[in-house]
Amino acid sequence: MKIDGETRSERKDREIIQAATAAFISKGYDGTSMEEIATKAGASKQTVYKHFTDKETLFGEVVLSTAGQVNDIIESVTTLLSEAKFMEGGLQQLARRLIAVLMDEELLKLRRLIIANADRMPQLGRAWYEKGFERMLASTGSCFQKLTDRGLIQTSDPYLAASHLFGMLLWIPMNEAMFTGSNRRSKAELERHADASVEAFLAVYGVQPK
Repeated sequence: MKIDGETRSERKDREIIQAATAAFISKGYDGTSMEEIATKAGASKQTVYKHFTDKETLFGEVVLSTAGQVNDIIESVTTLLSEAKFMEGGLQQLARRLIAVLMDEELLKLRRLIIANADRMPQLGRAWYEKGFERMLASTGSCFQKLTDRGLIQTSDPYLAASHLFGMLLWIPMNEAMFTGSNRRSKAELERHADASVEAFLAVYGVQPK
C-alpha cells in the first residue's frame, strides 16, 4: 500500500521493516535471516542490505518503529486528561485505551523479543523504554500536575502518581501475558481491570467531597 507523499525509498524502508517485524516475531532474532526478510518484503537481499547495513541495524529499526505508536497514546493522554475531559471520565477512557494498546498480542511478542536480546543489545531496550514507556509516564505526570494545580486531584509527586496508575493498570495482566506466552484476557476483562485500577487510583489521589 502506497502512502501519500511517501518516496520510493521510504516505501521500501517501510515494506522491509514490516517484513522484518513479522519474521523476528515469528522466528526470533537468531532464527531470522536477511534472506528471509528480503523474500517477505518482495526485494532482493542486496536491496535489504542497501537500506539497512546488517540484521542488528534492521532489528533496531523494527524496535524503534513500534515506539512511534506512542505518539498516538500521548495525544490521547493530553486530550483525555484535560480538565474538561477528566471531569467527563477521561481517566477511565485513557486507562481502557492504554491497556488495549499495550496488551496487543503483537506488541507483547515484540516486548518479549526485546527482553530476550537485552543483554546483547542493551541500547535497543533502553531506547524502546525511553521513547515509549518513559514518555508516556512523563506526559501523564505533566497532566497530573495540571489537574493537581486545578484542585481536581491531589498529588505531591505527579510523576510518582503516574507510575502508580501504570503499575496498577499493567502489573498483573502484563506479567501474566509475559510469563504465560499470550494475553488470555478478553477485552471485557481488560476493561474491568482498567476501571478497577482507576477506582483504586482515585481513592488515593482523588479529591474527596467535603
